[in-house]
Amino acid sequence: MQITRDNLDDFATGATVLGTGGGGDPYLGKLMAHQAIEEHGPVDLIDPTEVPDDALVIPSAMLGAPTVMVEKLPQGGEALAAFEALETHLGQEAYATMSIEAGGLNSTIPIAVAAALNLPLVDADGMGRAFPEVQMVTFTLGGISAAPMSIADEKGNTLFLDTVDNQYAESFARVTSIEMGGACMIGTYALTGAQIREHAILNSLSLAHDIGKSIRTAQQHSRDPVESVLDRTDGYELFEGKLIDVQRRTEGGFAVGEAILDGVSECDGRTLTLDFQNENLVARDSAHGVIASVPDLITVVDAETGDPVTTEGLKYGHRVRVIGMPCSPKWRTDEGLSLVGPDYFGYSIDYRPIEELQEALND
Repeated sequence: MQITRDNLDDFATGATVLGTGGGGDPYLGKLMAHQAIEEHGPVDLIDPTEVPDDALVIPSAMLGAPTVMVEKLPQGGEALAAFEALETHLGQEAYATMSIEAGGLNSTIPIAVAAALNLPLVDADGMGRAFPEVQMVTFTLGGISAAPMSIADEKGNTLFLDTVDNQYAESFARVTSIEMGGACMIGTYALTGAQIREHAILNSLSLAHDIGKSIRTAQQHSRDPVESVLDRTDGYELFEGKLIDVQRRTEGGFAVGEAILDGVSECDGRTLTLDFQNENLVARDSAHGVIASVPDLITVVDAETGDPVTTEGLKYGHRVRVIGMPCSPKWRTDEGLSLVGPDYFGYSIDYRPIEELQEALND
């Protein structure tokens, strides 16, 4: 498959659904990718099986608070600078690039890098969704190091991190992103084709494309776009309501806060509280308690169009629907839950798969 100007919107929309409210403003990333494709031509999206075992693949990503990116627009060269700096540092030419996460800006930045450097893009990522911290990738579960990591900003600064583990990579990179104005671009988790096939979430970008296409097609034929997403992801509609309060702050390099929805239609008389740290983490129904939590996916979409709404886009009065989707089985292991489960984010709740929570509600 090729990523072109014609299908770029589908990729961006679907990735934002998978991004659970995070990953950065998809509109900005889409503009960057659109410009790169217009200047350099379409991008080949290749299956992970096509990458040679020992070939070098360098993921490209933005690091920082998504709210910052709304005002601090990237210049366009930062992602390339980070990618090429890491390539030079490793002394090996990269075979391809890939997404570190399936979400918003971080799903489209690699498209722009691939187009500008005439490289293929691997149909895989390290999360199957978006998470707020560097170490929160399936590569960590596989023992793959985030270091060396290259970091670049719009002023032309570039630096490297060489850390003893991925948690330290997150800590040092987060401080650096704050010093760089709240957001920067990185090259990290350099890995081989064999490692991608063993440890990555495979075919996640083609899934994003299919989700985006299903939303667009439903809109064109006056069908319910949310139902089309649920069918494609084995998801559930959790709530429908109007946003009556949004508390959002940039703290420690993250966009942190909560949103409260007043229920409408079948949810009338109830409220839903969404906690987020860049991404939506926990959904609590006033009548039923916790109805979804990390690492399962919680995404807010426009009630009419089905278009996904990021956490920085949540606004008072907006009528939305909240959907939940099962995460990759890799995250439901003991090791996965210790890395990205509710306890890590400070919640005193036991993780229960969204399928179990929904079954309990329907009993």
